[in-house]
Amino acid sequence: MKQETSLLPNWRSNMYLFLSGQFFSGVTSMVVQYAIIWYLTKQTGSATILSFATLLGMLPMVLLSPLIGPFVDRTNKKILLIVPDIVAAVVAIILATVGIISSDFPLWLIFVSLLVRSIAQTFQMPTIQSIVPTMVPESEITKINGQLGMVQSANMIIAPALGALLYSIVPISYLILLDVLGAIVGVTIIIFVKIPEHLIFDEKIRIFEDVKFGLDKLRSNKGLWRITIMGSVFTLLFMPAGSMYPLMTISYFHGTVAQAGIIEVVFSVGMLAGGTIIGLFGNWKDRMKPILWSIFVMAAAFIPSGFLPGNFKGFIWFAILNAIAGMSVPFFNTLLMAMIQQSYPPEILGRVLGILNSLMSISGPVGLIFAGPLADKIGVNMLFVIAGIGALLCGAYILFTPLARNFDRDLQKKLSEE
Repeated sequence: MKQETSLLPNWRSNMYLFLSGQFFSGVTSMVVQYAIIWYLTKQTGSATILSFATLLGMLPMVLLSPLIGPFVDRTNKKILLIVPDIVAAVVAIILATVGIISSDFPLWLIFVSLLVRSIAQTFQMPTIQSIVPTMVPESEITKINGQLGMVQSANMIIAPALGALLYSIVPISYLILLDVLGAIVGVTIIIFVKIPEHLIFDEKIRIFEDVKFGLDKLRSNKGLWRITIMGSVFTLLFMPAGSMYPLMTISYFHGTVAQAGIIEVVFSVGMLAGGTIIGLFGNWKDRMKPILWSIFVMAAAFIPSGFLPGNFKGFIWFAILNAIAGMSVPFFNTLLMAMIQQSYPPEILGRVLGILNSLMSISGPVGLIFAGPLADKIGVNMLFVIAGIGALLCGAYILFTPLARNFDRDLQKKLSEE
């Protein structure tokens, strides 16, 4: 599991080249993603359509992640990063061409494009997660994960603002082609990144045996297993609110697309601040403590959001609370990922991450099924109260479950003994 800096010459410049590629391809992809969601919001104004679009974005992660894990462990990592970008670019060209010819998009084609984009991401996410510990010294894993989180947060800051600007001045049919530019830049950079590979490419892939192997490895780590289950429960309770951010701004606060973009930017600025703290000061002895704090901070931000007045003053407070919530997000995601990467050897990490990503996401579609009807029945604002209560309950479970609460201390002890 351990890696030595001497085995990774120029690892820092190599990693920063990789992060720059993730930034360029990520920001263009997200601009297009926001444009499509805003287009759906403005054209339909339907909570059900919005939740269905989000559902399509999540299903591949749930259904395909366990099956993709074995390929991540046994396939050239560059291929797994490059091919999905090319596929997403081809889909963008098809969608843009239809929009230019007919001056409108059929809903079914938008849904297909969202599904394909999500499948591409489902291949890339565990690949990125599994190669990070092979590219950096073990002592730097937490900080580098924080810096990767900073890149993703920077994308989420720039993309909504740039997307709102371009959405207002560029026809969406042409805006979608930005995905092609991002793919070209991202693929070009990845070609020059050095990614260590493990020599198990010739092993035969046995899908069901490999899925069972990954599940058994995850379940045998009892503390991590309990944290994973709580992550799944929180996803179930948060997803209805998470899919309704544009509708919350436009319908509840009577805002505009630009204001919806502002909320996304504010949330992402908070995430960038949290990621920066981890990237600079990430070597905590017990990483479960900041994770627990982040969960309770998230609850403290979401619950009041549901009781704000539906006016401009309420919108301002919503923005402030979302900045606080955004700051807490990287602590859970980034620190947990660093602990997982240190818990398993790189050659089996893809299979474990495939199972873990699926379990963390599996309850999301269930929450989304109820998102539209719930928003129509109790109000979109009350979904944020449900999300906050969910965070509170999940945090309490981890706090009062020793195997989960002491997970990192036990892991650090095991690593020091090795």
